[in-house]
Amino acid sequence: MSDDIHEVFAVRYASHARKRSDNYIFGDPHDEMTSIAYYVWVITGPHGVFVCDTGFDQAAAKQRARKIIKPVGEGLKALGIEPDHVDHVICTHMHWDHAGNHDLFPNARYHVQDTEMAYCTGRCMCHAMLRIPFGENDVQAMISKIFADRVEFHDGTEELAPGLTVHKIGGHSKGLQCVRVKTKRGYVVVASDSCHLYSHIDEGRVFPITYSVGDTLEGYRTLQKLASSRQHIVPGHDPEVLNLYPAAKAGLEGWVARLDVEPKG
Repeated sequence: MSDDIHEVFAVRYASHARKRSDNYIFGDPHDEMTSIAYYVWVITGPHGVFVCDTGFDQAAAKQRARKIIKPVGEGLKALGIEPDHVDHVICTHMHWDHAGNHDLFPNARYHVQDTEMAYCTGRCMCHAMLRIPFGENDVQAMISKIFADRVEFHDGTEELAPGLTVHKIGGHSKGLQCVRVKTKRGYVVVASDSCHLYSHIDEGRVFPITYSVGDTLEGYRTLQKLASSRQHIVPGHDPEVLNLYPAAKAGLEGWVARLDVEPKG
């Protein structure tokens, strides 16, 4: 296998029921109940294991009234990956649902954008509204990793390994980054929260929690340029991902999906 081809997996660890209108600025005419899924993503290949985001634990779930289906660590172990063997963690942004489980990856180096750390430790956090999606403990834990020399900062687009790059998008959070992965089916883009749901990018709509509406909308164009096709973009919270992609292996249906193969249908 080429040294720049990777496999990519989505691991769902939690869910949350909410009204459909809560997913969009300006709401939605269809006000039925729906749900969003919470994922971490796993990238494997010749350069080690990269975990994209770390999710949240049971304490955070209780505090934020979310439901953990299976802890993040169990999802990794279902793929045959021990958390303490993970080499790298890509932190797409520092929101509470992406930056928890502080001690799950004791040997990993963390990758975060300069802009994101400056944002979540700077003057914007003096505003209660902008603080809502951040957890004080999550930010403090990342600062501790910085002082332990376990964090690599990135400024815009950077290559982490052959065929694996991060790209600053902004929008939902000021320093939000996505991950572009070269796979056997082309370039897959793990959008994380630069696109929460397929409907956001398909309809040009925006999730209510956002630092910049303009950057969010421009980010959709960037995602489309980075991905080999629309079918290569993986949104951050859409339950449909688990229906579109096959399970990583038998017994993991509805839990762990493989993203480097063609979607169903």
